[in-house]
Amino acid sequence: MGDSVLRLVVSELLFDKYSDYDEGKLTKIRSYLVSDEFLAQLAQKINLGCVLKIGHHEEKDGGRKKESILACAMEAVFGAVFKSLGFEVAKNFICNVYSKIKVDVSMVLFMYNSKELLQQYTQSKTKSLPEYELVEEFGQAHDKTYIVSVSYQGDVLGSGEAKTKKEAEKIAAFNALKKLNIVKE
Repeated sequence: MGDSVLRLVVSELLFDKYSDYDEGKLTKIRSYLVSDEFLAQLAQKINLGCVLKIGHHEEKDGGRKKESILACAMEAVFGAVFKSLGFEVAKNFICNVYSKIKVDVSMVLFMYNSKELLQQYTQSKTKSLPEYELVEEFGQAHDKTYIVSVSYQGDVLGSGEAKTKKEAEKIAAFNALKKLNIVKE
């Protein structure tokens, strides 16, 4: 339930704040703002991991800091506030928690399109495509981390680390764009 309330609130906020953006841009921004990565950051900002009741094995495995657990817990809190106190209170609570992290929307959109931008750049130079390679994966089956590198004409331009291969590729492409001075820090 928390994820549904969250999506509704974030959608409404984005529509109000960025009414000049098309649906595609708004969807990309919302996708980031409701992602496990972002929700885990929110949970860390409010120290949610400290109050979680988790099993002994998960405690030993660092569960209080796991992105997936923190994200699910954050969604559960949003759902509990909604169920107990209603939509308006949940909306205000979500807005308050979200205000704890500043988001550069243009950077979110740029990061979202980083693979496409890198491909356009490489094809404009030689018609060749960048190549992505899984360098390493580690962690338990339910909590894997992937490291991916991106190369162009045999030169490694960047690498990225994330909880999904797709996200690691985006980060690698973004880092490649920084190395090529197409984007600044």
